[in-house]
Amino acid sequence: MLSKRASSLHLVRKTFFCITMIMCSAHAWGELVIKVSKGNDKPTIISVAPMLLSGTVLSEDVSAVIESDLNRSGLFKAVSRANMLSFPSSPEDVYFRDWRLLGSEYLVVGALNQDRLDNTIELRFSLLDVNAQKVIFKHVVRGTEVQLRDLAHLASDKVYEQITGIRGAFSTRLAYVTAEQKNGSFVYKLNVSDSDGAREQLMLKSSEPIMSPAWSPAGDELAYVSFESGRPAIYRQQLVTAARQKLTNFSGLNGAPSWSPDGSKLALVLSKDGNPEIYVLDLLSNKLSRLTRHFAIDTEPTWMPDGESILFTSDRGGSPQIYKLTVASGAVQRITFQGNYNARPSLAPDGRTLVMVHREKGVFHIATLDLKTGRMLQLTKTQLDESPTVAPNGAMLIYATKQGDKGVLSAVSLDAGVRYLLPAKSGDVREPAWSPFLR
Repeated sequence: MLSKRASSLHLVRKTFFCITMIMCSAHAWGELVIKVSKGNDKPTIISVAPMLLSGTVLSEDVSAVIESDLNRSGLFKAVSRANMLSFPSSPEDVYFRDWRLLGSEYLVVGALNQDRLDNTIELRFSLLDVNAQKVIFKHVVRGTEVQLRDLAHLASDKVYEQITGIRGAFSTRLAYVTAEQKNGSFVYKLNVSDSDGAREQLMLKSSEPIMSPAWSPAGDELAYVSFESGRPAIYRQQLVTAARQKLTNFSGLNGAPSWSPDGSKLALVLSKDGNPEIYVLDLLSNKLSRLTRHFAIDTEPTWMPDGESILFTSDRGGSPQIYKLTVASGAVQRITFQGNYNARPSLAPDGRTLVMVHREKGVFHIATLDLKTGRMLQLTKTQLDESPTVAPNGAMLIYATKQGDKGVLSAVSLDAGVRYLLPAKSGDVREPAWSPFLR
């Protein structure tokens, strides 16, 4: 077991943990790949018939993307296209007997049409209940050819929500950090991708470390920490224009930015006055307000959904634990008591499920705490688990971990029933951040 002093030091050291892990690799990186390792014990069997545009070869296989989305959720098992007896494109073409023979409970059919005037593509798709032999819904989405994956993710969201009652999050995005060693030096990259790792986009490339990406509530900006000036500084960056703004560059620690729910403020950690403390930066007035005043290490702020309170990690009780701070009054309340290490708080959208890094028998795992019942559930069995980030629908979370000597991202459902890996095609990947629902 670590001593109390060692645990306290770990709060600062863990800020630089991802750098150490990334620097262990000398590989290149690429898009994330998906490897489902555990699904629901009784997944819903679904078939997604091929969706084609007559006479045209498209850049994306829309039905394959939908099938992959649903499989990745762990709640569905898609029937292989090779086993299908027919390829209907509309409900009128469906012979339900064919799909019952395959064991399908649901069937998704659809077709693509292109407008000759503006070249936009229309995806018409339907969800059918095979056993009841009825159409559940018909729906239409439109976009350009470069937006085919977006149309497919929207279709997946619609199907997922209809069957599970939970809003789909396939149309959301991920931010993460990767690195590559070249000629003895490291190059760091901040990337953004679809939730399935596809369409990776470079947001920032630097010879110095990049850390702690955080999404704005609208999903159109990132805040993050960059060492490009030789010391840590916090930046904000627009995704579309790539315009950047340096927000803090004080001496000492500048870290852990967290957007307020309305996007008007950032909670962050500064040690400019000697000790790591929680501050709030008003993004309109640039006014900086100090919230904590304690000799302990206060770090890792995250806003509560009401925008009136902040969760943070502190060792003020002798070991790292999670506390709640009321912004208006400055009142602080301890939240976690089970175990001698709980850190990196992340709150599920329900405002009730607290996700955190929890140490069990000297090993760091991801766990949840029900804030109403006090029940704690350990979600992961891997080691050196870090940086949990919860999907905006509260169904899954992604965290950084190790597989062999390689840093990977891993996903687990909040009931621990579904798991999948998101390793890069080569090299390490760390510091995940799951976007909100995009507006």
